[in-house]
Amino acid sequence: MSALKGIRVVELAESVAGEYCGKLLADFGAEVIKVEAPERGSPTRSMAPVLAEGTEGGALFAYLNTNKRSVALDATSAAGVEHLHRLIATADAVLHDRPTAWAQRHPGVVFCSITPFGAGTGVASQKAKSINVFHASGWGYHTPSHPDPARPPLQGPGRFLADYEAGLDAALCVAAGLFAKLHSGRGDSIDISQHAVLVSRADCIVGRFVTGEVETSGDRGDYDQAGPAAFFACADGFVYLYMTSRAHWLGLKELMGHPAWLDEFEDDWLEFAVTAQRVADFQRGFADWVRGLPKDATSDRAQLLRVPLVPVNGVADVYRSPQYRHRGFFQAVPHPVLGEAPYPTVPYAFSASPARITSPAPALGEHTGAVLDGLDTPRAPLVAKLARPTPPKACRGGPLQGVRVVELTKVWAGPYAGKLLAMLGAEVIKVETASSPEEMRAYGGTDIDHAPYFLSINPEILSVDLDIKSAEGMSRLRELIAHSDIVLNNLRPGAMERQGLGYEQLAAIKPDIISVSIKMWGNDGPLGHQTGYAPSFAALAGLASLVGYPGGPPLGTSMRYGDSTVGAAAAYAAIVALLHRDLSGAGQFVDVSAVETLSTMIGDCLLEHALTGNRLGPNGNRHPDMCPHGCYPCADGGWVAVAVSGDAQWRRLCDVLEAPALAADPRYATQAQRQRHAEALDAGLAALTGRLDAEPLVRRLCEAGVPATKSATALDVIGDQRLWDRGLYCFVTDHREGQRPVVGPSWRMTRDPARIARGAPDLGEDTDYVVREILGAAGPTGEPA
Repeated sequence: MSALKGIRVVELAESVAGEYCGKLLADFGAEVIKVEAPERGSPTRSMAPVLAEGTEGGALFAYLNTNKRSVALDATSAAGVEHLHRLIATADAVLHDRPTAWAQRHPGVVFCSITPFGAGTGVASQKAKSINVFHASGWGYHTPSHPDPARPPLQGPGRFLADYEAGLDAALCVAAGLFAKLHSGRGDSIDISQHAVLVSRADCIVGRFVTGEVETSGDRGDYDQAGPAAFFACADGFVYLYMTSRAHWLGLKELMGHPAWLDEFEDDWLEFAVTAQRVADFQRGFADWVRGLPKDATSDRAQLLRVPLVPVNGVADVYRSPQYRHRGFFQAVPHPVLGEAPYPTVPYAFSASPARITSPAPALGEHTGAVLDGLDTPRAPLVAKLARPTPPKACRGGPLQGVRVVELTKVWAGPYAGKLLAMLGAEVIKVETASSPEEMRAYGGTDIDHAPYFLSINPEILSVDLDIKSAEGMSRLRELIAHSDIVLNNLRPGAMERQGLGYEQLAAIKPDIISVSIKMWGNDGPLGHQTGYAPSFAALAGLASLVGYPGGPPLGTSMRYGDSTVGAAAAYAAIVALLHRDLSGAGQFVDVSAVETLSTMIGDCLLEHALTGNRLGPNGNRHPDMCPHGCYPCADGGWVAVAVSGDAQWRRLCDVLEAPALAADPRYATQAQRQRHAEALDAGLAALTGRLDAEPLVRRLCEAGVPATKSATALDVIGDQRLWDRGLYCFVTDHREGQRPVVGPSWRMTRDPARIARGAPDLGEDTDYVVREILGAAGPTGEPA
């Protein structure tokens, strides 16, 4: 049985973000009915690369709309609106990207709005494109890492990163809303801001800035880390090296054959003696050594020594990867017009209800008659086979209230998944011990309970001190699992099994348990043994190869990007499995691959290569459907991101810049001509914007209807009033720090949002609660519970 079989979703959204949300739900068997305008259809049908005549569209539409049904309705006519309301009345959820009050007419439906800056932020804000949102969030200004300050910030991998990230959070919230609806019969209204989603993905960076625990300089290196992490040219491409520890260094020395020049570095220099000069000296020497070597063989040798060196995969390399083939990440899908091609699927393998593509993207209106004719046929109501879990005494509300998660995670990706579940109302219990605390407790601060990274990522998380290496600690952990719904881990492959906590052992403890595992490559496969960190995932997944200036080497997005995206994918998968459990009564094992998760962020690029054979590489800020489309310098040292669609917007841009000569230049008369002369056009625009300050220019462009944003510094991000107004930054209280701001949920829910009030826990702060109230055992003093 598909995980979401029996759930109906009406997709009114015409944006990439909305369609991606619908795709994520359709992947797992939800019936997603896509409502499109007659004759023209969704705007994504005509977005590049267009591979077929008419409305069949191209790679982007084909990727975003598998498993969906298409209904053509004129929503501007009275008859069309009435049909829409009849259709919505049969639905469980509705996805949209324009203001609507229809949720009041359909109180049993989960409505989800996905817009660039959230509902109620004005018409100009809603015209923003992906590059505008990416730059407004702070990620653009800090991409690439270790930048050349004279060159413009970049848009990140692919063309739609902001849309995909927002679609993922929207799917997460819709799934949670459907879980609540299953047990209560009530719907909800969810507001997703693409901008807030992207900022929330930087919680452990921005969270330290917003509290003042780490000072931000406002320059383009604020998101970087000290150390020698970098891309290096080799004989047949590039490799990416990321090292942070003595163990990494010792392995690298062995890999390189112990050349004498490495003796100038102490073995612990990566931990205690990183300087700019040492980094430069090392990078120069390593570049000389690796330049003539093959990328794959050298990376394989390094990985056997536990050195995080990986090849920088291009899109074609991803398709050739034996790991992707082993995991079945690509699935052959026949399209009646575009032909058969291997489509990217999902980065999480479900043991009981796997996702699969059962049909290609639909033709415009292909299912209009069947859907409308069936509106009078009653749908079988969703019926839960399991009762809703009983909320704890201190219930915080939220769609996941009553759900209990045991978290065996560390660093960022796993804890971020736990954080998202907690912010939806789940009770998330982190298992750690004083002899082996969560690793983020060791970074900064005065002690393990005052570490800024840990405090940023773990609000509303509970901590229980259980030494699971002891018989008593393991016994109590197993009993806690018996009282829980989800077990979340990101330990090394095989670690859970060695501790007797593999899925089969967990299912023996609680037959309907959901076990969610996050690994670099997943739990198996020929590359499953490899080690790496978020920028390594991006290099392997194909993202890094797409980021850079035209004709130049790969530079990658910000080195901090990736972990939190993996955590969000894991949280979504966990809620889908939870819905399936309550609909079917069956638990399951969910195996999340971090590398594959990042590949889904460029899914359209992967499919474009498969359908066209096009070689994709660094393209700066170029976009095939918009020109100019870039980031331009300003007089005050800032940068402005501009995205122009069509000739009318181009003329308005020239008016704002008071550049009649530019508007009259025959090289730029049409979009096609502007694309052909994009390099000269960018230079001309840079000369004009360079005379103006960023924020006044952005204001004037938006008033003229030209999508524009300032490329936000870290200071801009933490001072952005839009984020404070929607509650992304919220205050929590703990007994150490008093009140402190944290990066909270990116979404807003109308009916029953979870209360976010408690900061990150002291180690073992909730042990007594767990032992006494959940397990009902004797407390630490031996007194009866």
